[in-house]
Amino acid sequence: MSNKLSVTYLILIIAPLVFGCREPIKNKNNASASSLSLHVGNEKYIIVDTKESVVTWKGSSLNGLNTQTGYVNISKGELMLENGQLTGGTVEIDMNTIEDKNHESDNKLVNHLKDADFFEVEKFPFSTIVITRAASISGENKKVTGNLTIKGITHPVTFPAKIEVKGEIVKANGKMVIDRTKWDVRYKSAKFYDNLANQTMSDSVEFDIKIVANK
Repeated sequence: MSNKLSVTYLILIIAPLVFGCREPIKNKNNASASSLSLHVGNEKYIIVDTKESVVTWKGSSLNGLNTQTGYVNISKGELMLENGQLTGGTVEIDMNTIEDKNHESDNKLVNHLKDADFFEVEKFPFSTIVITRAASISGENKKVTGNLTIKGITHPVTFPAKIEVKGEIVKANGKMVIDRTKWDVRYKSAKFYDNLANQTMSDSVEFDIKIVANK
């Protein structure tokens, strides 16, 4: 056999071995790219800026004469955008951070809100809002639909919100009004207590939600 022919056979033998060894590396790179696309793709995951994000709460007596307001902090969360539009997200609220309007977190009112009459915070330290849809109303105004969990109880909610996207920053401001009794917050509710007179508390609780998020 000539030297030229020998070299040709040698190449034919070695080539499959070389490319066979390289194939797993190629597959590994493809797997990484595929995995990455699941997180990126056309969607952007936005992490909530907890320093700028807060929920303001408001409750009142049924006659409106006694009103209480305060704050509770957002502990973590993310918003999902596709083509600049909100498509979903999750917001976690730390119920241990409840404060009154003067930003006091250790007083009779706040301690009462944390006990079993209201939010039973020791047992249920977190509440969550899971956004499932955001329908456009006009411009930045959206109708947000999702699921609200308080005290381990989940119910669907719908509320108006303004979603502003500028560069890598998203600002969302929404107002949600709920019937607290659906989440087993029954204290001085006319649905469960008789003869409360002026002490009856409204079943409606308002939440003003401010979220600032960045990419």
